[in-house]
Amino acid sequence: MTMTHPSDAMARLFDAVPANDLPLAPRYNICPTQAVGVICASPGRRSYRPMRWGFVPHWYKTPTDGPLLINARAETIAEKPAFGAAVRARRCLVPATGFFEWTKDEAGNRLPWYFTPSDSAPLVFAGVWQEWGQGAAVLRSFAIVTTAASPWMAATHHREPVVLAPDDWARWLGETDEKAAPLMRSAPQGYYQRWRVDPKVNSNRAEGPALTQAIAV
Repeated sequence: MTMTHPSDAMARLFDAVPANDLPLAPRYNICPTQAVGVICASPGRRSYRPMRWGFVPHWYKTPTDGPLLINARAETIAEKPAFGAAVRARRCLVPATGFFEWTKDEAGNRLPWYFTPSDSAPLVFAGVWQEWGQGAAVLRSFAIVTTAASPWMAATHHREPVVLAPDDWARWLGETDEKAAPLMRSAPQGYYQRWRVDPKVNSNRAEGPALTQAIAV
């Protein structure tokens, strides 16, 4: 995942109150377990605050007590013990600039692709979040909701993140009486552009704008 939009711009876009400890942008290689700024519904006004990417169910004894839950499948999210309560009461928006997916060549090498909206507008993923722990040890974490890939996306990956249009933000956050389940669908045709990028992004230590630049293939 990448985020190059400044936090103050995102706070204005979502009419949200930003926390003081939001991660600084730009970031070109956000990896699971790192902090990401997410938008949550709050009394009076939305909040924009950092959360760990990797949902921690309430029954985990430690944040690493079980599998790293970075995604939640739309088809089963309401039935899963980890996500059922969250999708009913704790939905969030996850702003980003773009994200990576991978294919493999004949030798099994992982080949990264970069996806970003065709109109260069911010991406907004559907997410669910959770609080784990007590007192000063509370950890807030989230997972991104995914769905079956569109035919276009399926050329690269069989799943894709659920993205939300501005008109659907309030609905996903539970600020309206409309059901959120119909929003968990693949992106419309033409929404994304994609290109191959340098395999350097395969390392979680890599950073910088070169990671999102197209390479010859």
